Amino acid sequence: MSTNSTVRIGLIGAGGIAGAHVAGYLRNPETVTFAAVADPVQEAAERRAGDTGAAIYADYRTMLAEADIDAVDICLPHHLHKDAIVAAARAGKHILCEKPLCLTPEEAAEVDAAVAEAGVTLMCAHNQLFLPAVAKAKQLIDTGALGKVYEVRTTDSFYNDFDPSNMGWRAHASTSGGGELIDTGYHPTYLLLHLAGGSPVEVTAMLATHRLTFMEGEDSAQVLVRFDNGVIGSLVTSWAYQPADGTEKFSVVGEGGSLTSDGTSLSLHVRGEEQATVFELEPVHEFAAEVAHFARSILDGTRPLHTQKEGIEVLGIILAAYESAQNRTIAPVRSVRELVSALTE
Repeated sequence: MSTNSTVRIGLIGAGGIAGAHVAGYLRNPETVTFAAVADPVQEAAERRAGDTGAAIYADYRTMLAEADIDAVDICLPHHLHKDAIVAAARAGKHILCEKPLCLTPEEAAEVDAAVAEAGVTLMCAHNQLFLPAVAKAKQLIDTGALGKVYEVRTTDSFYNDFDPSNMGWRAHASTSGGGELIDTGYHPTYLLLHLAGGSPVEVTAMLATHRLTFMEGEDSAQVLVRFDNGVIGSLVTSWAYQPADGTEKFSVVGEGGSLTSDGTSLSLHVRGEEQATVFELEPVHEFAAEVAHFARSILDGTRPLHTQKEGIEVLGIILAAYESAQNRTIAPVRSVRELVSALTE
């Protein structure tokens, strides 16, 4: 594609999270055209299209066949992600997909194979990677500010007001894929992966249902992950409670010092120095930054921060956490190659 053109995006799914994505399109008029939206609920599709001129479809497969689009943005319930990814890849469309990438090892292998065969770009919509504090922390880690990294911790917990009347498909493991860990917990998991800088090897976890007893899955989780570069990661995530005052969004400890962030500011404490350096960072619209990165990846032919590789690794951590909690063991994380082999055997 020409770097002077825009990426014409078709939105698949017009539910709640789609509003943030559309806001991201509208903040990137130089690289993105909101061309179409598909949702079986016409009122929802019309609400997202607004006065943008985006064409409206009841079925995304019809949109894939008929609309003038270069890429799709998948904002569907979890259990529908795999089919939409595979259909889009086979139609030759680039793909931005909300978390989780998919739900099972078999689905992950099918997604990986479809994207590779089609030669399209798939980017996981991991919006928290575009927080300025995260971007700055990753830069400091990669340039050696901490030396060898030993430990990464992430937290994403809040008091969720779900009840049986408003939880919808998230209340059922068959459509959500589990409970809180594979939903909100996906955020601190991909953040852990990003900052650790390695591939996950093994996981141990404890799950709990503290408050939302009407849902099928857990409402809280604590997970430990060993990475192949020696980093040990830990995450805490919950819909049941607010974290204690002073709990970090993320922290990183290495041989040369540490980083800690509340999600807005970032502190670097170099070992042996009395005072920490505090970086006050300008806020950004995370979804606008995410959409801009996706568009530039397509226009310039560059690799997005997280492709299906990282999406499958995040899923692998979560599935291993579920296995660990069920069996009370340390569970291995299966690699992309192992997933593909399992499907083709």
